[in-house]
Amino acid sequence: MTPPDTTDDAFSGYTRALAALDQYMASATAALAQRVAHSGKPLAQAIETAQIAAHGLAWLATTTEGLRQLLAWAVQRKAAGRLRELDSLKLQIAFCDYLAQATGRLPIGPGETAGPADMGAAAAAHVLLAHADVRGMVMKHDLTEARMRAAQLVAENSETAIDADSDPTLAQFQEQIRRFVSKEVTPHAHRWHRENMLIPRSVLDGMSDMGVFGLTIAQSNGGLGVGKLAMCVVTEELSRGYIGVGSIGTRSEIAAELIAGGGTAAQKSYWLPRIANGTCISTAAFTEPNAGSDLANVQTRARRAADGNWRVTGAKTWMTHGARADLMIMLVRTSTTELGYKGLSILLAPKTPGTDAVPFCDPGISGSEIHVLGYRGMKEYAVAFDDFPVAAENLLGETEGSGFKHLMTTFESARIQTAARAVGVAQNALDLALRYAQDRMQFGRPLLGFPRVATKIAAMATEIEIARQLAYAAARRKDQGVRCDMEAGMAKLLASRVAWTCADAAVQIHGGNGYAEEFPISRVLCDARILSIFEGAAEIQAEVIARGLLGKHAV
Repeated sequence: MTPPDTTDDAFSGYTRALAALDQYMASATAALAQRVAHSGKPLAQAIETAQIAAHGLAWLATTTEGLRQLLAWAVQRKAAGRLRELDSLKLQIAFCDYLAQATGRLPIGPGETAGPADMGAAAAAHVLLAHADVRGMVMKHDLTEARMRAAQLVAENSETAIDADSDPTLAQFQEQIRRFVSKEVTPHAHRWHRENMLIPRSVLDGMSDMGVFGLTIAQSNGGLGVGKLAMCVVTEELSRGYIGVGSIGTRSEIAAELIAGGGTAAQKSYWLPRIANGTCISTAAFTEPNAGSDLANVQTRARRAADGNWRVTGAKTWMTHGARADLMIMLVRTSTTELGYKGLSILLAPKTPGTDAVPFCDPGISGSEIHVLGYRGMKEYAVAFDDFPVAAENLLGETEGSGFKHLMTTFESARIQTAARAVGVAQNALDLALRYAQDRMQFGRPLLGFPRVATKIAAMATEIEIARQLAYAAARRKDQGVRCDMEAGMAKLLASRVAWTCADAAVQIHGGNGYAEEFPISRVLCDARILSIFEGAAEIQAEVIARGLLGKHAV
């Protein structure tokens, strides 16, 4: 095939197409803003009434931002003289596919799509499709050869690597974690999953030795202080081996950010070094049986006892790594007069680590395991508290009523980290699919030689790169101290979908063997499914993005 055009004019074509897509976005946002304004309802209610349009707009914004970040990545590589043929093919495939979705119908969920008419932007979509660069990409390109070539290049070099010349620190982190995972995680992950085992303590110790639990904790508090971008790189590599290993750091990330941002000096000096060195494993006790996404409706009650300490009564669920944890970050209601989020506080509640046989051994706490399809290695628990004691000084910040506000500050980091986990899971699916497609012979040739298999590989590699660059972009903003709730939401929204579609495609490539529990791809499929649910379900992410877009439009 003719190599993809990498001239300045070709890149200018991508830039012009992206500008046209931005104009379409502006028109769709204005149409929804007008619809919301004319409804006469408060914003939240108006968006709920127009949910398909609002979520379609969120996905359109996410698609647009994905192309923007992929183009920025390619431009940077081109300027540095490191643009590969595969990079150019990913760019070509991404623009053609995503522009086709934008001008047609955008997938917003399983069996759900939203089109220009749903968003009140049919006329604007016609204008977009009439744009010369957009029309050329959507209507004129036959991508079969490009996809076949991309699959061949992926097969020749399946490793992804940070450019050591551009960022030697990140490259070093990536290589160190990759060696650790290949030795200590990948060979054992499927057995851990199938036997529903806790990740061995030796693996946690190895992660501690590399500083994984203190990546973003300041050096003054015993951490490495390297920021969210490094967290993304490390999390992706860990999750590429096993999502459970990649997810352990999330608990430390949330706990450390809460304490660093809202804790007293004494709380910071006591807890942060312990979290950083891995001697304190934390768990989040936020979700309740009747309060999942609706955290402002938390009912677990913490009351002051006669001795001034707290006593906690209520129920929590989906407490990940709950039995083995040393510290529970608990969202509780400390006021019965303040309704909603205003009555919520956060307690830093120490506990004794349990075992499989006796998961909870402290007075006032009991619980049982929630058996799950995937996302194993840490285990999930439903927990009940009955006058569980927490010391008075363990109220975060020693202020009541700030729990929800404190928690909101962690959402950006948690969603960026989840996006990185999703990229790692997707990359694992691609690794497994590629290996199988190269080794499996049918009709006298490897599966990879068949167009429908090769196009799946090319699509997986392309979307993984888009998701990776979205996560990196959100992480950079966070490291710069810039608000990135929308960017983090977009990264999490797209990466979660990419993980699932990659895992699903990989199972399809495996055929019947993909449905057999003995093949690791069966585990990856189960692991991938959780990503669009936790840390804010896909529908919640779309809602957040839509509100953000309308808020910016109002300004």
